[in-house]
Amino acid sequence: MAENGSIGFIERKRWVFLGLPFTFTKYSIKEDMITVSQGLFKIVENDCYMYKVQDVELTATLFERLVRIGSVICYTGDTTHKKLVIAHVRNARAIKDFILEKSEEARLKRRTVNMVDIGTDQVDLDGDGVPDILQ
Repeated sequence: MAENGSIGFIERKRWVFLGLPFTFTKYSIKEDMITVSQGLFKIVENDCYMYKVQDVELTATLFERLVRIGSVICYTGDTTHKKLVIAHVRNARAIKDFILEKSEEARLKRRTVNMVDIGTDQVDLDGDGVPDILQ
């Protein structure tokens, strides 16, 4: 993938029964965007920028693992898809890893990296209302 925005994966949602692609949902996962296209007569297309993807989860039931498919769940800051589900696709682990890598690159590029306080002990030693850092 030499240029920005090039296609990473194009997958179709599949039936869990035998993993056959008889649905009208298509997922295009690019370096900068995830696009979900649904429908046959009326097509609805939704996009989510990679920098909005905050976390990614892979799920696969026993039967899905038997037919080698899985679902990738993206937790996003997008208004239309807080929980974007890329359901019943092949190469689910590779897609999850690709989204994790590209979303982190996109956040760093846009300088929108979230920092989380993971529970450091903050104590107000001098009583001024501002926590003092313990070393």
